[in-house]
Amino acid sequence: MKYCSMKEINELVRQQLKKNWSFSRKGKHGRLMPPGGTPFIVVPGTPSDRRAFLNFRQSIRNLESHLYYVQSAHSR
Repeated sequence: MKYCSMKEINELVRQQLKKNWSFSRKGKHGRLMPPGGTPFIVVPGTPSDRRAFLNFRQSIRNLESHLYYVQSAHSR
């Protein structure tokens, strides 16, 4: 399945799907959701910004660190 017109973003989405994340298409954009379901990251269908890959990768990192922080806070 093709998630985005940019191959680097496609590869990142595939890596996250291997980590049990899910993908759904909503109109022109997709949603990449972690195993909990919320929050989600918007996947651009046709990114026009040259920094789109870097911004998308940082969004994933931010969400993963937030989820890790929330999980560790609940396990105390």
